[in-house]
Amino acid sequence: MKNSHKYETIINWSKDDESFIAEVPELAGCAADGKIHQDALANVEVIIEEWIETAKIKGRAIPEHKGRLHFA
Repeated sequence: MKNSHKYETIINWSKDDESFIAEVPELAGCAADGKIHQDALANVEVIIEEWIETAKIKGRAIPEHKGRLHFA
């Protein structure tokens, strides 16, 4: 699948889940896991597409990407 989104994705190791978790902060609840970080990223790409498709079906707004998030 070609990466067609520009949403920031954050990948962290979860000791509790014993896997990497990829989260997309701009899309509420959009996350996926994988045993290696490449798998988590590939899996979240699928979830992003599903998130957007579900939002379209339900008539919900799809956030524009804001680029890199800044932390204080």
